[in-house]
Amino acid sequence: MASDHSDHGHSHAPADFGRAFAIGIALNVTFVAIEAGYGVITGSLALLADAGHNLSDVLGLLVAWAATALSRRPPTARFTYGLKGSSILAALANAVLLLVAIGAIIYEAIGRFSNPQPVGGVGIMVVAAIGIVINAATAWLFASGRKGDLNIRGAYLHMAADAAVSAAVVVAGALIWWTGREWIDPLVSIMIAFVVLWSTWALLRDSVVMSLSAVPSSVELVEVESSLARRDGVTGVHDLHVWSLGTTSLALTAHLVMPGGHPGDEFLTDLAEAMEHDFGIAHSTFQIEISEHVPCALQSRESG
Repeated sequence: MASDHSDHGHSHAPADFGRAFAIGIALNVTFVAIEAGYGVITGSLALLADAGHNLSDVLGLLVAWAATALSRRPPTARFTYGLKGSSILAALANAVLLLVAIGAIIYEAIGRFSNPQPVGGVGIMVVAAIGIVINAATAWLFASGRKGDLNIRGAYLHMAADAAVSAAVVVAGALIWWTGREWIDPLVSIMIAFVVLWSTWALLRDSVVMSLSAVPSSVELVEVESSLARRDGVTGVHDLHVWSLGTTSLALTAHLVMPGGHPGDEFLTDLAEAMEHDFGIAHSTFQIEISEHVPCALQSRESG
């Protein structure tokens, strides 16, 4: 048997969004202070709920920024893949932070139905309108990376959801000002919570799936196996695994049955390049086996 690994020296580090994180955090910290302060002055739960959510997003942005920086560190003797997995942990932490914020908002809003507080509709509208601008601008900073990196997508979704939530608060302020009905404030707060929950669910699901080393949704394992099996000299493929090293990097291991013997380094290099080109898998490791009856250690342990 022979084992070979190929990683062609391409740079698979996540894009540098350091400037976007710095600007986004600064804008949102400023807005949280303004929104929370005015929410306390006016007694608006909708504003306080939105401020709490925005604060959780600031924490989320900090976690995501730290993970992006850690993901760029080179491998070490202990962390042989580097710290790419930290971006998965950051995405999961972002989802958990949002769930905590959602629970707090709903709990407080339910109490407000039985004890509504007077709020200033016009002031709410002005503050929330500022939030629309800030959150939309911050979301735009991460828009270019939202499709290729779950960590960046988490930051983008938070900011885009915040812009929509702020728009809902503007509507609440207008309705309160027009009708004078204070129960609109906690009602909108609960609506905000469910909008945030909806946007958080996919992030939570994907980050949990990644943390369990599942095959990424962007990869069809059957197609990968078929591609490997079509190679000259390959009569069988087994022990095939594809998983996420981080939110931007995929890895593969596979046993290839080749009765004709080891095909040489050029075959392995070409195969790894094909895996990257066709499936976006940057790190491929192949074990060449002459016999079709070499036992798979993982399957042996499972059957035992």
